Amino acid sequence: MKGYTYRDETGVNVARARGIEIPISPKKAYELLNAIRGLPVARAKTILEGVRDLKHPVPFRRYNQETAHKRGIGPGRYPKKVAVHVLKVLENAESNAEYEGLDADRLFVKVASSARGQIRKAQMPRAHGRSSTWNEQTTNVEIVLAESKEAS
Repeated sequence: MKGYTYRDETGVNVARARGIEIPISPKKAYELLNAIRGLPVARAKTILEGVRDLKHPVPFRRYNQETAHKRGIGPGRYPKKVAVHVLKVLENAESNAEYEGLDADRLFVKVASSARGQIRKAQMPRAHGRSSTWNEQTTNVEIVLAESKEAS
């Protein structure tokens, strides 16, 4: 993933942050980023902290085969590890926005995207001195914040 995927043509000030090759599931990252896209930053942080604390489930719309239903949202899960890493990227984007001089009260998540990263090869010890190979998935996460037109 070279550079940002989002290109701004309108000249509106935005703040961006990326997490590159984070050791999280791409499918769970996709679902979590869908849940926070378009929300004000304060609300997105509340959701991510709720997922981290196992209080707020994330609806799984696409990758939901054999997923238990949660009250009020349908099939959903608590991707805790993903929420911790995405929260760090969101906080980085928020601090970038403050550095750029954007109003922190009017920020919302304009772009929240993920892409599969490089696959890391690893070895897992097995019985009798043997080992098995396994692939560790990584994910690239991009978050772009922008100011809303009206005050929230």
